Amino acid sequence: MSDHRAGGLVAPSNPAADPVSSALSRERESAFVDSRWFLVLVLILLGLAWGSTQSLGKMATATGHQPFGLIFWQLLVGAVVLGAVSGFRGRGLVLTRPALTFYVVVAVIGTIIPNATFYASVVHLPAGIMSILISTVPFLAFPMALALGLDRFSAGRLAGLALGLTGVALIASPGGGGAVSIGWLMVAMVGPLFYAIEANFVARGGTAGMDAVQAMFGVSVVGMVLAAPLAWGSGQWVDPFPMARAEWALAASSVVHALVYASYVWLASKAGSVFASQTAYLVTASGVFWAMLLLGERFSPVVWAALVIMLTGVALVQPRARAEALV
Repeated sequence: MSDHRAGGLVAPSNPAADPVSSALSRERESAFVDSRWFLVLVLILLGLAWGSTQSLGKMATATGHQPFGLIFWQLLVGAVVLGAVSGFRGRGLVLTRPALTFYVVVAVIGTIIPNATFYASVVHLPAGIMSILISTVPFLAFPMALALGLDRFSAGRLAGLALGLTGVALIASPGGGGAVSIGWLMVAMVGPLFYAIEANFVARGGTAGMDAVQAMFGVSVVGMVLAAPLAWGSGQWVDPFPMARAEWALAASSVVHALVYASYVWLASKAGSVFASQTAYLVTASGVFWAMLLLGERFSPVVWAALVIMLTGVALVQPRARAEALV
């Protein structure tokens, strides 16, 4: 049996031959993965990556591609990526009746409708503004949760809701987004509204016994099936070949979204959902800076004030941990 020498020391060719060293190595690796700084690094990388999808989405519409065609390819890429992740984890597609109902409902209210309004409105609005508007999801979800009895009233969270509405009003003001159309701003708000509805649907009914990656894998598959006839029948079919800048932007956005979602689920399982939810701040803030970097967008002082106000509102309106261990 041959050996490998480094620095005059003999290393065993088979790691299993030294179980003590192997165990120590696994322990060190586990300690590193569970360390505060590694989890914070993952959080930052998730926020930076997720924030880029707004600008990439705007780039995907630059050549005139229409919403339903883009949605089909986004869901196809997402299904492939999340399917690969699910296969690696040994957890395939669940085909029970509750799971199928979940797939259809979430595909419609959490993907097709909000993505259609996003692609329609991002053509007319700056990507940075779209990134700020996505932070309105918790503001919209809070009163719905109160009405459904899923949450309790809190003066602090009510103040957060007021700050969120103030931020939107600032963006809609004449000095806010420059030549921002109020009509398209309202269309852009449809997406966060349906994301909020989706959040309360999941909070109330759960995910039919599936984990988040399994659930979103199924949603991607069903959404793709629903989007295909919509794209073809409406004349919005997109042929991505040969791939140019817009098509590569769509592919990148789809892969990034699927990967960061799977990573988000991993982070939530490691550090808790409250810690993982802090990506909301980073997604919004990095989305603005990605728009400046990739698209050359610039914003007025009023928009920067709206960003600060809305992030403050998000901090107030987000639910707090109860018996959850935080990093």
